[in-house]
Amino acid sequence: MWVAAKLSYEPLLRVPFSSPNYVQLKVSTISTMNVRNFQSSIICSDSTNSTAVTSSSPPMTVNNAPPVLKKRKRYRKLYPGESTGITEEMRFVAMRLRNINGKKHSDDDNSSDVADNSNSLETSNGEDNGSEDETWQPSMEGLLKYLVDSKLIFTTVERIVDESTDVSYAYFRKNGLERSESLSKDLEWFGRQGFMIPDASSPGLSYAKYLEELAENNAPLFLCHLYIYIFSHLAGGQVIARKVSEKLLEGKELEFYRWEGDASEFLKGVREKLNMLSEHWTRDEKNRCLKEATKSFRFLGQIVRLIIL
Repeated sequence: MWVAAKLSYEPLLRVPFSSPNYVQLKVSTISTMNVRNFQSSIICSDSTNSTAVTSSSPPMTVNNAPPVLKKRKRYRKLYPGESTGITEEMRFVAMRLRNINGKKHSDDDNSSDVADNSNSLETSNGEDNGSEDETWQPSMEGLLKYLVDSKLIFTTVERIVDESTDVSYAYFRKNGLERSESLSKDLEWFGRQGFMIPDASSPGLSYAKYLEELAENNAPLFLCHLYIYIFSHLAGGQVIARKVSEKLLEGKELEFYRWEGDASEFLKGVREKLNMLSEHWTRDEKNRCLKEATKSFRFLGQIVRLIIL
């Protein structure tokens, strides 16, 4: 259509400019009818081309392929006690230690943490409930060694917490469960009774050195040791205090096992703070804490056994 239009007007374009009819031709070259025909030819040309393009395009096909299924996300299985906090995870570690030594424990047991840890401490001491009255025979010499080593550990832990610039340690200052001052009073009393106060023994020195190194390099691991040590003496320490008082001290209660206030509430505060901090630890750091819990019970058991050496 475009070619036809060009040829129809070509004679008009060849009229020389000097022709007297040039002006008349210029005015009347394209009449209204010709313009309409020209526009119609363009419209027809466009519609014809669009129809041809449309008819030449391939027909649309329906995709019958099966839908793509999203891969189901697999979630990691939680550790025992993980939903509660790191302190509960460590309690399960203590329960496993009891089971390894032949002690039975029910997961449905709703007893307090104090009772659980009392049994854990006895397990670390290698005692059996059935024959403990026959085999658990403390000596005054052993008791003094135990108190000296315990004072060394508590003094080390309290000093690290008070002097450290690590902000996480600040949460455990003045927690109400400090024991170094009470142990100093007990040792002074024994000294006035004429007993020779021994130097710290190898178990206490080794543990104190280990805690100092740990505090500088890994705060989460140190804080787990802090909690277990405080927790163990608050719980299992009551059992030890009762037995020692009956067998050696004629019923006297040591300052070591006296607290100014509700010790259970103090321990609850320490537990909540440690659980809060552990929310910012990686799973790898928490796993290392669980391994350290076993190591802490091992150190503690060595110090407790001093009583019966």
